[in-house]
Amino acid sequence: MNLQVLLPFIGYFILIIGIGIYATRFSSKGISEFFLGGRSMNRFVVALSAVVSGRSAWLILGVSGLAFNLGIQAIWAILGYTFIEFLLFIFYAPRLRKYTEEKECITIPDFYAARFNDKNGFLRGLIVLIFLIFMVSYVAAQFASGGKAFFAHFNITHTQGLLITAAIVLLYTLLGGFMAVSYIDVVQGFMMILALVILPITGIVAFGGWEAISEAALPSPGYLKLNALSAITFIGFLGIGLGSPGNPHILVRYMSINDPKQFTWTAVVGTFWNLIMGIGAVLIGIVGRAYFSEVTQLPGADTENIFIALANQLMHPVLVGLILAAVFAAIMSTADSQLLVAASSIVRDLYEKIIRKGSQVSPRELTIYSRLSVILLVGLAVLLSLFSRDLIFWFVLFAWAGLGAAIGPTSILALFWKGTTKSGVIAGLLAGTVTVIIWKSNAYLDNLLYELIPAFLFSLTTTFIVSLIEKKLSSK
Repeated sequence: MNLQVLLPFIGYFILIIGIGIYATRFSSKGISEFFLGGRSMNRFVVALSAVVSGRSAWLILGVSGLAFNLGIQAIWAILGYTFIEFLLFIFYAPRLRKYTEEKECITIPDFYAARFNDKNGFLRGLIVLIFLIFMVSYVAAQFASGGKAFFAHFNITHTQGLLITAAIVLLYTLLGGFMAVSYIDVVQGFMMILALVILPITGIVAFGGWEAISEAALPSPGYLKLNALSAITFIGFLGIGLGSPGNPHILVRYMSINDPKQFTWTAVVGTFWNLIMGIGAVLIGIVGRAYFSEVTQLPGADTENIFIALANQLMHPVLVGLILAAVFAAIMSTADSQLLVAASSIVRDLYEKIIRKGSQVSPRELTIYSRLSVILLVGLAVLLSLFSRDLIFWFVLFAWAGLGAAIGPTSILALFWKGTTKSGVIAGLLAGTVTVIIWKSNAYLDNLLYELIPAFLFSLTTTFIVSLIEKKLSSK
């Protein structure tokens, strides 16, 4: 194993664990500090962590692999979520931040329970169940990504790499909670953007310029044409953005900002970051196609290894070590955030608000159970990832769709329409979740259109109609 690669790689992990240790004292003060940073995060941290936590290995490994196959058309997969998240920063985030502070909400289920006076805990419990189904799957996909990255470069197995990834994420998440995760996201964001900018530029220059790349990377006539996609695929790619308002690891970033007046600033910075990272990932896939004309030339004959294969081909070993660290930055920036959200739903929503309802639970007890929940969830995600054989791109999109279709439409209506009712939200949550699962399970429907789009629309419509019916019945 090349020490020039390994040392900067290890140095990166020492840095993020150090941040976790630094944040330990603050995170141990109570559950609000552990899961929400005490609503004290500055605008720059929120802007970067909100976009970085939503990208994961899906961007660096998945999108670059997609671009290796499809070419420039893969850019449509990033434009949808970039536009939606810009709108969320401007319109959605300020309302969510204001309401959750007024009602002292720490979690997304807290928000729903306060908004719809969920005294019996059914609505809160349903959301916790949805979170656990999809977020454990999401974290498992990130751990599987870590195993794939280790396999592609270091002389270890997928399983060993997966376990190493899980252990590192577990360690600093346990130590520092939300504050550590958010600060580490900033470091990881810089790592990702440097890798996604430097690697394709280096590849283009070394190959003789963009014209040479264009001539070499042409497996099909439409490879470098933006309009070569079918209408259904085009809609599916743009529809990826519908998942953003439903993924709680993004939404809690909005809740954590110290000054809600700064959301316009975060929208500009976050959008810029999204665009640079997304374009970089697409370029890596295209440039990689010029260097590796056949997928059999890639480690494991897997297109999702194009990022690492290209780095090995072009970069000095020290830079390869840093670029590998960027891959793990993408993986961990999402896995840690999702672990905290899932753990908060167990401790805050299931234990404190349902099981111990009406009882006084000490901050110390809640913090201890929070850390135990993180350990439990990591264990479940590791077990699931060991049995997962799906591609990262599609496996992540399934979890993204499940959360997006259930939480997205219902939370939008809850924030922007006073006529939304508890029954309508419950119906919408169930409609979105069930539609995603059924659509994904049917081979014909799965190939026809990305499941998030019909599920999102069905959930939105169901929430609206059931709310109207309930209002009409209650007025009689």
